[in-house]
Amino acid sequence: MNRLKHLMRLSSCAMYFAVIVIFVCSIGVSSVVAEGGEEIAIAAASDLNFAIKEIIAEFEKVTGKHVKLSLGSSGNFYAQIQNGAPFDLYFSADIGYPKKLEEAGFTVPGSLYRYAVGRIVLWTNHDSHRDVSKGMEILRDPAIKKIAIANPKHAPYGRAAVAAMEHFKVYEQAKDRLVLGENISQTAQFIESGNCDVGVIALSLALAPTMRSHGTYWEIPAEAHPPLEQGAAIIKSSKHQDAAKQFLTFMQGDKGQEIMTRYGFTLPQ
Repeated sequence: MNRLKHLMRLSSCAMYFAVIVIFVCSIGVSSVVAEGGEEIAIAAASDLNFAIKEIIAEFEKVTGKHVKLSLGSSGNFYAQIQNGAPFDLYFSADIGYPKKLEEAGFTVPGSLYRYAVGRIVLWTNHDSHRDVSKGMEILRDPAIKKIAIANPKHAPYGRAAVAAMEHFKVYEQAKDRLVLGENISQTAQFIESGNCDVGVIALSLALAPTMRSHGTYWEIPAEAHPPLEQGAAIIKSSKHQDAAKQFLTFMQGDKGQEIMTRYGFTLPQ
């Protein structure tokens, strides 16, 4: 009996010790996750869809930090940030938006960065059999029933598309056939799916492997529209300002710049 009691006491001590070890180990694991798993939330214009995903993958690999990416129209994100949306970094296709946020005190002073100048193209799906090499003149053709552009009310690429059509004097003939995408990625989907005959999208999307294999494009001359100067800034309410700054620095580095160039962006000097 005494031996049984002794064994029971030993067993209880062993269990107690095991619980302590598990508890200590769990604290250690939690600390590692908390330290290495810092996450930043990025709001980015949809023209960055493919480029920024590659940059994020490289950044996460190098730093161990995580990025939660939201893609959409620059104007919508601008409004959301004014209303307290919990983003750490904002990448706009129009530098005017982050400039306004800076003036209103929504961004970290000195963090505004002109990260690129974008370009637009006239794009069509291979199945449409439209010859976009003819340029914007093709939009005069009444056989083209639907022309996709991003909504110019809140998408800078949509405003550039309208400006280009006005430059080539085809807007009046085209305006009643315009189909407006919520952002430039949705606009590309309208054409790629065949729901629209042609459209004006970002060069950065046209150069993506999936788009390149499904369609063809004609690059709209830069002088046909105001420059698409694109800007980023760190949001002042961010609780991860150091990590956000680290991401911006990474984007400005060799790897980030190589990816942006590959997707057709003109980089700041």
